[in-house]
Amino acid sequence: MDDKVTDYIAGQPSWQAGLCEKLRQMIHDTLPGVEERLLYGKPHYLLNGDYAAVISVARGKVSFMVFNATDIPEVKGFLRSLGNGERKAVTFAEGQAVDYTELSELLARTTTPLRST
Repeated sequence: MDDKVTDYIAGQPSWQAGLCEKLRQMIHDTLPGVEERLLYGKPHYLLNGDYAAVISVARGKVSFMVFNATDIPEVKGFLRSLGNGERKAVTFAEGQAVDYTELSELLARTTTPLRST
């Protein structure tokens, strides 16, 4: 794990830091060998050199974004499209339940093409 990402997470308010750490662990568990980097001020996760996911903290929320998600449908109130739909994101507020199993399955689906390269 990258020290800059560790510092980024440690610098967040406690509830956001806790959520980021759990998301980080879920990403590493789902994608063994994933590369972790702090890019553009946010933790990015790359698989075989391609973007797989990003964790982002903003005022009052934590977002988890996946790439390669064109074929993944939006889920109202949960998963929203960004840009041309190639990226999808889930945003969490303090106290909101997080289904890490569902997020792991989403990440596994969106990274299947990256694992075959």
